Amino acid sequence: MALPTDPSKPRLVAGLMSGTSADGVDAALVRIEGSGPDAALTLVAHDTLKYTPTVRQRILACMGSSAGNAGDITLLDGYVGELFAHTLLHLLKKSGVEAKEVLAVGSHGQTLFHHPTQIQYPGFQVCGTLQVGSAAVIAERTGITVVSNFRPSDMAAGGQGAPLVPYLDYLLFHHRSRSRLALNIGGLANLTALPAGCELDGLMAFDTGPGNVLMDLTAYHYSGGKQAFDPDGAMARSGHIQQALLAALMEHPFLAVPPPKSADKEEFGAKYLDGVLARFPGLPGPDVMATLAAFTVRTVATAILEFCAQRARYEEIIVSGGGTKNPVLMEGLQMALSKLTLSTSDEYGIPSKAKEAILIAVLADATLHGWPSNVPAATGAKRAVVLGQITPGAGFFEKE
Repeated sequence: MALPTDPSKPRLVAGLMSGTSADGVDAALVRIEGSGPDAALTLVAHDTLKYTPTVRQRILACMGSSAGNAGDITLLDGYVGELFAHTLLHLLKKSGVEAKEVLAVGSHGQTLFHHPTQIQYPGFQVCGTLQVGSAAVIAERTGITVVSNFRPSDMAAGGQGAPLVPYLDYLLFHHRSRSRLALNIGGLANLTALPAGCELDGLMAFDTGPGNVLMDLTAYHYSGGKQAFDPDGAMARSGHIQQALLAALMEHPFLAVPPPKSADKEEFGAKYLDGVLARFPGLPGPDVMATLAAFTVRTVATAILEFCAQRARYEEIIVSGGGTKNPVLMEGLQMALSKLTLSTSDEYGIPSKAKEAILIAVLADATLHGWPSNVPAATGAKRAVVLGQITPGAGFFEKE
């Protein structure tokens, strides 16, 4: 399919995403009609390719500032590209859609390192981000134009390259008379505050801290590598919250920083968790898990109280991401935010597991039409910019 010239025409765009938990590739196929943040979306299909433990460990071994090496990361780039292409082709076959019917595929890739704050290098202040998953491989395997590498343009404009989701949250959930909060709980958790009647530049969005990442690390450790997460929150439910440990976790300096802000997985990674737990030796695994679930809930609730509540009286919080499958987290949020109506994005026709892949499809569509899709109010960028890099597919240069 050629590059479109008329945004009023409906088009199919795919999105591919692997989050900080590195548990698999989420894929979505979306029908989009209209332009920019006023576009209308219909989810056509979605699917997930779960990583095997071996694949996940290969990815995790390359995450972080001192992990992997140039050779491992280079080869992982090609390998993740193959996995993404395979996932997309499977989704198209499953949904009965031919590749030539798809305008483009957005690929977020797999983040290995994200350093949003400026540090001094000789002559320059620099920041950076690295996602792998070769766009050239995806384009070659599928024949579809790929839009990838969404974060760097925002960072070059002075932003933190994250969060990206406010653009989609605004499109889906902004309301003329109802103030809403959109919370995504992936490896990390991010929040979008949408005051009633706000424009895109009037929202607030930021990372609140950990989502599932610390609980996933704990599940992996105490299961001897057999579990990548805590199914149904069973381990957390069997434990008791250790208040001293929770207080120590809440001392993390990121939590006190006002928005805009974004976190790197390393800030709430294994090194951090090991350091805190070393102060509390001998705690049972279930107690650690219960406390970490409470930590995620507390960081979200505190962020809303300290950074959002002064701007509007919010009535509803809409939750998405893998955290919605953990009943301990959801019950904790309902208790901590009892004055808000708690719902999930599923109730708005957006499956929690598919939301981030839908976001990437929407960002890709915006890029191909030349629409800025970062939100400077959320990322701290000096201006709105068009995100992503385009890798042409087989029909990119054909006239429509």
